[in-house]
Amino acid sequence: MAVGFSRDGAVNDQIDATIEDAIAQARAQQAHGTSAPFCIECDEPIPAARRRALPGVQRCVACQSQADSQQRRHSLFNRRGSKDSQLR
Repeated sequence: MAVGFSRDGAVNDQIDATIEDAIAQARAQQAHGTSAPFCIECDEPIPAARRRALPGVQRCVACQSQADSQQRRHSLFNRRGSKDSQLR
């Protein structure tokens, strides 16, 4: 289906680019190295099972959940060209 001046497959390219960006961002935020025994935010001990499961973890579950929710709020990049997506 031809829409305006965009070429065929442009929407799929945008979707693929969005997924690739999300994967790259998740990999960049993934912890590396030695896990901290205590949370860097609240100084609570991080359980040994969490440290074994996530090498390089620096936050407890509660602080990591809060950091993740704040990270999602700052996603301002709009790949869609419709006015409806820009008004949300």
